[in-house]
Amino acid sequence: MSWFPLFLKSVADSFRGNQRKATVTLLSATLLAITWKSFGTPQFFAESIMPRLGWQGNPYPMAGYYCFLSAFFLLGVVPALIVKYVFGESLADYGVRLGIRRRTLLAIALGAPVFAVGGWIGSFDPIIHAYNPINRGAGLSPTIFVSHAITYLGFYLGWEFLFRGFLQHGLRETVGDANAVIIQAMASCIAHLGRPTRELFFSLPASLYWGMIAFRTQSLLAGLVQHFMLGIVVDWFICFGYPR
Repeated sequence: MSWFPLFLKSVADSFRGNQRKATVTLLSATLLAITWKSFGTPQFFAESIMPRLGWQGNPYPMAGYYCFLSAFFLLGVVPALIVKYVFGESLADYGVRLGIRRRTLLAIALGAPVFAVGGWIGSFDPIIHAYNPINRGAGLSPTIFVSHAITYLGFYLGWEFLFRGFLQHGLRETVGDANAVIIQAMASCIAHLGRPTRELFFSLPASLYWGMIAFRTQSLLAGLVQHFMLGIVVDWFICFGYPR
């Protein structure tokens, strides 16, 4: 028997038994991430969608909203539907809950200010200025920044659920907690490709930390608040914190 039929048989077997959930998780998370990276960016909206719509106005706010909402849908809503209707499981088991209340609130209280300071420090970096805000129209006015912040939160909801929720919790039964954290961190780092080098390298310890926090608190909330705080503080100071 040649290697190819054996390979096909092993693939088919992976969709059965106790390997099924891990296989579906890995394949769907990969497909959703590359779909968003390919078709969910502001650049794709500005270059491929706006011309077809005949949009003549400022592309930046709409391109940013498109990026964030597509992340919320592809990285958050679609894997949540897989959890509910393919796995037949509760979203609460994937971190969509308060979790261990004391640990969650303590992690937010101690960690959010640290990441806010980190965001402020990062906003001084001219390389970060070249990449942020992702929504290049966020600084047009305080009102637009508020709408930017709301939709940016949707981006982080999707991001945290795909990596620290769907991928990490979907693999833990098969590979164990430690390896589940490492795998989601690897995937999250790869999804940062194209971002500044410092951010890319920082994403590894940050992803490992948020993965461990998700398991320790049994919730995605602390990591979500800390991650969002880091990003929105960077954007605020870039947009309004320094003389132009």
